[in-house]
Amino acid sequence: MMNNHKKISLASNTISLTELDALADWIRQNPQLTKGELCLKFEKVFAEWQGSKYALFVNSGSSANLVMIYSLLEGGWLKNKKVVAPGVSWVTTVAPFIQLGFDITLCDCNKSDLGLDVEHFEDICKKERPALAILVHVLGHANMMKEIMDICRRYDVILLEDSCEALGSVYNGKHCGSLGKAGSFSFYYGHHISTIEGGMVVTDDEHLYNIMQSIRSHGWSRDISPEYHQSWTTQYNIDKVRDLYTFYFPGFNLRSTDLNAFIGLMQIDKIAEIVEHREKNFKRYKDQLGSFWHQQSDTDIISSFAYGTLVENREETYNYLRENGIESRPLICGNIGRHPFWQKHYGETLLPNADIIHDYGLYVPNHYGLQKEDVTYVCDRIKEIGHPYIWE
Repeated sequence: MMNNHKKISLASNTISLTELDALADWIRQNPQLTKGELCLKFEKVFAEWQGSKYALFVNSGSSANLVMIYSLLEGGWLKNKKVVAPGVSWVTTVAPFIQLGFDITLCDCNKSDLGLDVEHFEDICKKERPALAILVHVLGHANMMKEIMDICRRYDVILLEDSCEALGSVYNGKHCGSLGKAGSFSFYYGHHISTIEGGMVVTDDEHLYNIMQSIRSHGWSRDISPEYHQSWTTQYNIDKVRDLYTFYFPGFNLRSTDLNAFIGLMQIDKIAEIVEHREKNFKRYKDQLGSFWHQQSDTDIISSFAYGTLVENREETYNYLRENGIESRPLICGNIGRHPFWQKHYGETLLPNADIIHDYGLYVPNHYGLQKEDVTYVCDRIKEIGHPYIWE
């Protein structure tokens, strides 16, 4: 029977009417709407907030993954084209490696934070000797970064972080996304902040940053630093006229716009408040769903993307929540190795822990608009119908 409660959506819009009014006023001034000074300003502000030297604004979190992976390849960092990717991740965490012809090995998740299982990760590194690894901070929980970074150092593996679900999460005093060679973020609707569509890459590596700037915009040199521009034009003997349309890399057009950056500059002022609210909701869920599995991690600040748990009767629980006005989803991808896009290339890849997530994982809403009473309502409905999966 339907409870008399408002619908609880999976996500809420973080862009307020006040911000939309400000955007409308700005547009009436007939500003440059394509990539311009506001994109540069947003990048600078975001890098400072993140604690990184450089930030690159792109048109989506998926593009953020693509540009940082492709730039490492084109820039000559990789000793081979072998990569380790997380079994529990997202399609566009893994898809660029397929599209770019990498040899991919999926790593199982652990049972606590759902990040890379360190024993499996080291076994892969020992056997395959990959050049690159990427991880996902699942639903805002940091991976076991100390152990993972130590393995990467010992086996000479470059580490990337997909932090699209972890904007604002902090591990050992540093923001997630700033611990590896580069980190990606998404500003899609329903993420921690929104620029309508948009994403960001952060890095401390000046060389990588300049190559990413070029690859983001066709492969030309217009956006790179003066020192790099001088070096490239000298190396290839490019005159000032030819320089306008000279392409140093087979690039893309992954640029965002000043319109998106205008929104982003307003949104970034709210990140701290949004993160605090999401972390409080995570703790409320955990307290009220004590008999159900929940993520555990060494994250200092958990910028919870959603609340994940395991239920034996997932489809029944999903349908019951929907009947009661509550949106829910599978716990992101489950096991990437069981998705059609992966199986077409590699066949089914079974991973014991990721398979549990695939079959029993469910996540329920956590966002800036979700109030204390909403969390209680969701928890009560789950307890009415859900059978906890006991993960031995």
